[in-house]
Amino acid sequence: MPKAPVAINLADKLAQFSDLWSQKKVADLNDYEVKLAKLKGEFVWHTHEDTDELFLVISGRLTLQLRDGDVVLGPGELFVVPRGVEHCPVADEETAILLLEPAGTLNTGDAGGPRTKAAEVLDQP
Repeated sequence: MPKAPVAINLADKLAQFSDLWSQKKVADLNDYEVKLAKLKGEFVWHTHEDTDELFLVISGRLTLQLRDGDVVLGPGELFVVPRGVEHCPVADEETAILLLEPAGTLNTGDAGGPRTKAAEVLDQP
């Protein structure tokens, strides 16, 4: 029997994990993944050659360092990093974000390295 439709509560999903810089998939949208992450500190400079990447801040503040200048986001603000643009996310305080990007997109893009992790799936409704 099919499950009844249920809204996804982002606060509930964020409460399910505490690890930093680890993307958690909460929904699929066509061939895209809707992911949550908690960030603090500086990530790695990287590029996604084949896709744009949407960052939406839920809580905290996120600085997206770009070679042409920084973009600072607060709660309720979003920015789309265009494909091929090198960027480095930085969060001075713990920050919760929502990401929208094609399924299978690596968090470290072309940089690779020890911080590369596949998105983990959180319990679906």
